[in-house]
Amino acid sequence: MTAQADLKHVRVSVMNAVHDLAVFVARDEGLFRDEGLDLEIVNTPGTAQVEADRRAMREVIFDRTMEALYNAGDVEQYRMCEWGVMKRTVEAAQCGQRPAKIVALGAAMSKMAIVTAPDSHIYEPEQLKDNPVAVSPFNGSHFTTLKMLEGFVRKEHIKVVNAGTMRERLEAVRKGEVAAGNFFEPWISVAQKNGFRILMESHSTRSEAASDQLDGPTLAAMFRAEARAAELINRNPGQYAHYLLAEAQGLLAPHELETWRLLYGPPAPYTRERFQATYEWMLSYPGLVAPDATYETVVDNRAWE
Repeated sequence: MTAQADLKHVRVSVMNAVHDLAVFVARDEGLFRDEGLDLEIVNTPGTAQVEADRRAMREVIFDRTMEALYNAGDVEQYRMCEWGVMKRTVEAAQCGQRPAKIVALGAAMSKMAIVTAPDSHIYEPEQLKDNPVAVSPFNGSHFTTLKMLEGFVRKEHIKVVNAGTMRERLEAVRKGEVAAGNFFEPWISVAQKNGFRILMESHSTRSEAASDQLDGPTLAAMFRAEARAAELINRNPGQYAHYLLAEAQGLLAPHELETWRLLYGPPAPYTRERFQATYEWMLSYPGLVAPDATYETVVDNRAWE
């Protein structure tokens, strides 16, 4: 067994459990330790916790808690939706923020769902034309809403709005203040339990971002641990449901969480082809990402070198 003094200490930030589950499991199952790492997790407020405030939804993305922690040098690594990480790594230098690089496609393949109220007269995606859908701006729910609706509604008719945290968002949908909202687990299950209608859902991959202070071998060790955690979760997702149930704080019984939605895979290199496709798609919407970035300035696959 590796002695504590021999472990390399790494600080990473996490937010919503479904996106960071492989990190939690790798820590709690001793998988990071097996790779010679003493991984310290810094919890930051997200939108999923029942009592979450709106610090994770501040208008300026670099003022949000997780981004501010990274910018101050308090953590060396974080993960978000692929598009969110793209935006932050591309724009950090332009905004005078601490630089980061995309260092992997992450482990979480988080399910995102567009949901309407039980008594809504909206039954299909086409009916969301020019109707507001509640999202977290510049986070996964925002980008996946655009992606999911593109096949049914022209871009200029897709409307997204900020209606707060997951709990606030669900209430806004229930009251008819917005036509629909985008949710991830455990809130898709909370919505289902309460009779809300799921119009469509899709997996979306996380990306991993890191500072230059994290070397390739350290990142490789982290990703090997996350890959092993992904196998454990996929084999028996119910065993790890408590991480998500804790966010719902009593709104779901264990059997009411739809654990079949949980899906994880091994982190993988972020390829030039993937970068180009993702970046060009983001540039097709005004204001989603700053122009003039290149693969060389944004991506560093040093974990696989």
